[in-house]
Amino acid sequence: MNTMRATVRTALDLPIRLPGWSGPAEVTTFDGLADGGEHLALRIGDPGAVPLVRLHSECLTGDVLGSERCDCGPQLHEAVQRIAASGGYLLYLRQEGRGIGLYAKLDAYALQDEGLDTYEANLALGYDADARDYTVAAQMLAALGISRLALLTNNPDKAAQLAASGIAVEPVPTAVHLSSANARYLAAKARRGHRLLSDAG
Repeated sequence: MNTMRATVRTALDLPIRLPGWSGPAEVTTFDGLADGGEHLALRIGDPGAVPLVRLHSECLTGDVLGSERCDCGPQLHEAVQRIAASGGYLLYLRQEGRGIGLYAKLDAYALQDEGLDTYEANLALGYDADARDYTVAAQMLAALGISRLALLTNNPDKAAQLAASGIAVEPVPTAVHLSSANARYLAAKARRGHRLLSDAG
């Protein structure tokens, strides 16, 4: 992974209120990110030498609207609670729809309603099954001075991409947020190698 250098642009305090947790966070913005996107890092609690970190890809439907078609909203809420307990960072990455964008994601939903799974739908639309590139996450972490972390994820690709950038990564599984509405979605993720092992943290 080729990582250009990014720098901290601004850092400011922001009070946060989410289901299950409320409190202060320091929000950091960056210059020099590889994709030119407006990604954020939230420092929550008091991070130690090996902070707990979550790379969370933006999901308007799940994070904001509470859609149950995916597990993104519950994963975001879980991550904030767990990071607050141990100290660490939430990297909020503007990668809607696994990198294909909001409207394309909704087009993919329509294909899922016809029987395709979440990855097949992306492919049918001419996109990669998962178009996310975590170069910007590696840049953000480097700008924050983080070279070793515990990564809150069930997605082995996140850990592999960060490790390829030279970051020492210890994967920490998230809970499985299963519902009748997202069962097919989670089954597709499991087929793609996501570690969906238990229903507890």
